[in-house]
Amino acid sequence: MSEKFFAMISRMKYIDRWALMRNTISENISEHSLETAFIAHALALLRNRRFGGNINAERCALLAMYHDTTEIITGDLPTPVKYYNPEIRSVYAEIENVAAERLLSYLPDDLRADYEPLFVPYEQEKELWKLVKAADKISALIKCIEERKMGNDDFSSAEKSTLESIHALEIPEAEMFIDEFLPAFGLTLDDQTTLK
Repeated sequence: MSEKFFAMISRMKYIDRWALMRNTISENISEHSLETAFIAHALALLRNRRFGGNINAERCALLAMYHDTTEIITGDLPTPVKYYNPEIRSVYAEIENVAAERLLSYLPDDLRADYEPLFVPYEQEKELWKLVKAADKISALIKCIEERKMGNDDFSSAEKSTLESIHALEIPEAEMFIDEFLPAFGLTLDDQTTLK
C-alpha cells in the first residue's frame, strides 16, 4: 500500500492563512511554517549564545516546520474564533489531536514513533515549543508589518495585538529578535541590500 503522509504534508501549500482579512499577498501554511522555522532556529541560537542556554536549535526549527501540519485537515481557524472562549479553544485542541493522529496513521509503523513528537509536544521539549510559539507569533507580526507597508490597514489592529501577545510570552530571545531583526522588514529591497 502507498503511504500518504508526505502527499498530505505537501498540501500545506493549499491552506491559506488570514482567511478573515483582506490580504495584499496571500500566505499559506507551508510558507508560514518555513518562516517560523527560520525564526525558531534563530531564537534557539540567541538563547544559547546570549542567555547561556543549551538547547538544540535544529530540533527547534524542525518542530516549527511541523507546528501547523494539522491544519491540512482542520484548515486555519482564524485567531479571533480559535480563542473566542475556553470552550472553543478546548474543542479545537481536541480536533487538532484527532487530525495529528490521522496524519500519523499515514506513516509506516516503523516511522510513527519518530514523527509523533513533531505533532504531540513532549514534556522534555517544553522549552523548544515555547520558542516555536514565539516564532509563530513573530512570523504573524512580520505578515502584519508587510501588509501595513503595502497600504493595507486591515492588519493594523492585528499587528498591535500580535505584538502585545509576544510581549506577554516574556521570552527575552523574542524581544531581542524584535529589536534587532524586525526593523529591517520596514526597509526597501535597495535599503536591505546596501552594506552598512
